[in-house]
Amino acid sequence: MSYDTSPSSPFPPPDPPPVPPHHAAPKPQRSQPSPSSPSYPTYPAHPAHHSSPAPPTYPWAPQPQAPEPVRPPRRRHTALGRHSDLRVLRTAYRRQRRVATLTALGYFTLFLVLSASAPSLMTSRVSDGLNVGLLLGLLQIPVTCAAIALYEFTARRGVDPLAERMRRQTELDTRRAEAAR
Repeated sequence: MSYDTSPSSPFPPPDPPPVPPHHAAPKPQRSQPSPSSPSYPTYPAHPAHHSSPAPPTYPWAPQPQAPEPVRPPRRRHTALGRHSDLRVLRTAYRRQRRVATLTALGYFTLFLVLSASAPSLMTSRVSDGLNVGLLLGLLQIPVTCAAIALYEFTARRGVDPLAERMRRQTELDTRRAEAAR
């Protein structure tokens, strides 16, 4: 834990009280050296400390606040990644996937349900050597191709224009950022 040595009050701390004479440091005394003992100099006691330490900063004391960083000015245009554009693009792409998937899987599920629940219908003959089950199985290929065509159609009509608009906005934002440097 570090302590802030700056005073928390705008006023300087008070001077310490004077030291009473009976607490004053003793003066050095020189004794007469005796012939049998070596003489060592005597030193005075430590002088009284007259400067007061800075009051410590306690955890509950208000800390000086750092200045807030300067924020750059807001740009006039909106940057890439606007949530509404991304949300619209995700919604269009999700709808496109669902329509194409439900077209292909819906037909295949219908084929399976009819095979399991109506075997007499699936075995009935349409022509010589061709029954309803085989005809519905062969129709799976054109239905899958229709689902692919529907996917491409919805992509061109709904998703691609949104993606192109976002791509142009990204390029414009990039040019503006490079010009600002």
